[in-house]
Amino acid sequence: MDSANMENADSAGASQGTSVSGAGPGGRTPAFDGLAAAVVDDRGAVAGWTGTAEDLTGFCAEEVHGRPVRELVADLPDDLRGVRHVPTSGRVRLWHRCGNTIDVTFRTTRVNGSAKFLVLAAPTHYVADHQHGAALLRALSAQNRITIALHDTDLTTVQTNATPDTLDGRPVQPGTRLSDVLCAEDAENVEAVLRQVLETGVPVLRRNQHVSWRHHPARRHALSLSAFRLENARGRPTGVAALYIDDTDRLRARRQLDLAREVAERVGGSLDVVRTAQDLADVLVPAFGDLVSVNLAQAVFDGDEPAERLGGGDLHLRTAALAPANAAWAAGIKLGNLVPPLSDHPLLRSSQHGETVVYGRDDFVALIGGPQLVEQFLPHDVHAVMVAPLHARGLTLGAIVVWRTGLSEPFTEDEVDLMRQIASLGALAIDNARRYTREHRAAVALQQSLLPPATTDTPAAETAGFYLPTGGGAGTSGDWYDAIALPSFRLALVAGDVIGRGIPASATMGRLRTAIQTLADLELEPDELLTRTADLVQRLAAEAPSDTHDLVGATCLYAVYDPVTRRCAMASAGHPPPVLVRPDGTAETVDILPGPPLAVCGMPYETTTIDLEPGSVLALYTDGLVHRGADDIDDGLRRLTDALAASCRPDRALDETGRALLADLVDEASRDDATLLLARTRAVPGEDTAHWQIPADPAAVSEAREWTTRQLTTWGLDDLLFTTQLIVSELVTNAIRYGRPPAELRLIRHGVLVCEVTDSSSTQPRLRRARTTDEGGRGLFLVAQLADRWGCRHGQNHKTIWSEQPIECPR
Repeated sequence: MDSANMENADSAGASQGTSVSGAGPGGRTPAFDGLAAAVVDDRGAVAGWTGTAEDLTGFCAEEVHGRPVRELVADLPDDLRGVRHVPTSGRVRLWHRCGNTIDVTFRTTRVNGSAKFLVLAAPTHYVADHQHGAALLRALSAQNRITIALHDTDLTTVQTNATPDTLDGRPVQPGTRLSDVLCAEDAENVEAVLRQVLETGVPVLRRNQHVSWRHHPARRHALSLSAFRLENARGRPTGVAALYIDDTDRLRARRQLDLAREVAERVGGSLDVVRTAQDLADVLVPAFGDLVSVNLAQAVFDGDEPAERLGGGDLHLRTAALAPANAAWAAGIKLGNLVPPLSDHPLLRSSQHGETVVYGRDDFVALIGGPQLVEQFLPHDVHAVMVAPLHARGLTLGAIVVWRTGLSEPFTEDEVDLMRQIASLGALAIDNARRYTREHRAAVALQQSLLPPATTDTPAAETAGFYLPTGGGAGTSGDWYDAIALPSFRLALVAGDVIGRGIPASATMGRLRTAIQTLADLELEPDELLTRTADLVQRLAAEAPSDTHDLVGATCLYAVYDPVTRRCAMASAGHPPPVLVRPDGTAETVDILPGPPLAVCGMPYETTTIDLEPGSVLALYTDGLVHRGADDIDDGLRRLTDALAASCRPDRALDETGRALLADLVDEASRDDATLLLARTRAVPGEDTAHWQIPADPAAVSEAREWTTRQLTTWGLDDLLFTTQLIVSELVTNAIRYGRPPAELRLIRHGVLVCEVTDSSSTQPRLRRARTTDEGGRGLFLVAQLADRWGCRHGQNHKTIWSEQPIECPR
């Protein structure tokens, strides 16, 4: 081979752009470009030597020209010894000029028209790297999810493995640009990344890029882009190698998994049907659809079971949730609106049998009854609608409707399967809320049926009571109030709170209210009444199952107001103190010493007595009115006191005042029941009462009759003179004979005539029927016959026997 041919071989080797090396002086590895090339004649002598061969071995052309090739080979293999012809390929160790050896792999070929051979050689490890790299490149090129593209410095595609299946159905030819394949904006974004790699040499690894194919702009693909700069042997940029991995399916699967998890986390936290439906709709937008509505059977809103319906017509569905709420919905689609009658479409039948179905626009138009209703019930620009039935525990509660509009992608089978799972989770959550609504409604109905009338009007006070059930899904908690009319125009006021929730708490509340009413009729002092009620609670706890002993208990405030003395006696069993609003508008918390809750026995209660001016308002309440989240109860009590001072005006009705207070003080989603009892006090005028001290002398009986006669004559009650004289005679006689001084007679006129005789004895009078031979024992029996009703109440160190007679209004 002449020198020109050798130069061509040199250039050919350099054009490969491969840098190889051998072991040079001192063990260093000198770099060289291309493949080492030599020409060997038919005698096996070196006839030509390239510069790359000199780089590889360190020998220059003059040193090896004419020498046998065998002299350059160290440790010639046995299979090559004695062989006269040059083998086509193999692996040998060559001597380096410095004395070291180099392991090379060679290949030979005969020069056309000559007896000479061209020998090409390269270090063996470079050959192995090249083979592995070629195998790797072939493997990568065979992956349909990995697209390899080589771009030149103008970012024109030089070579790629892209096929019509990997892109948009169109082959990618060398010479194309990204803008020929991708939408313009997406192509600019990707080229900006590649240009940065080309200019800086800094590779990009797994950069997420969302792109759309130019001929299918509606569908977005997620690409993972990795790019490296290509350089020639001199380190100059020659282009960019880019790897595009289609992550669309993986990211879609991740989004679907994330969506299913979010549904499980966010839906079902509320026991309100509408709130649960809205949570479900909010989760699905925009992750699953552009618009979502949740339609529920009307019965579900009330907690009832919906009737099974098949076919078209009026399905009695109502829109419970829309998302997004600010979207431009069709005119007929609004929260709370009824879904219009639907035609008997085959897809509707499939949905009613529990299948999740996808409607095209034309199918949905046919479902809602034709083109005339499109503007009313079909959102603008909708191209696909998915309907998933909400089916739980054998009931079809309604359906989720997902709308996709504009350039959004059509629904896939995977998304249908996902929606089926989401609808199942959502249906269970909505059914739980429905069942809670039913039970809560029953508990509230029971609670309210056990409460007294909201308003009462007695000589002692006018009252207004309010009960507000919980709004946070916790159930009723047995709060109650009561206003009990007592003899002698007195009025008992009660507020209580039972431990526990739901129907058991309401039932316990009913038993306690009945017990307190019974004890109130015995006219016990407040502390004594609470003591006996605590004994009852202890018995109820003993009757309860062993694991609920600690759940039986209550707090209670019991107060008795006497409009004659204008005094109010009260005692508390662990209950918040009442608030007093005086006629001048000032408000304060009554300083009362609370005793233990009713579940605790063996500890005393203390009665507190205060004076009340006529027109004062006494407010009894439960802690749900002053507890607001994490606020301190003292802050809540302060707010209540301030609100009462501002609201309780003499010219304002109590029921109006109470409603305003509840609206201001109780959150919509209060976690506890709240009750409020307002009592505006009255007083019996002084001219309607008369009282006398009774001497401890039997002759005082006649004096008492005289006092009674004069007073009834003054009041114009002459028609009651005879019966009242008999009643007074018997009661005063008993007080003198069986009681202890001091004793007192009191007459009260206020719609009825009340006669009271009080003495210092605690002996309980007993009604009995006297025999014909008995000289006594007819006193109380006579009183019982003459009076409308009579009774006895005990106070501290005294008792009072009273009778009551009606006063006929003048005609």
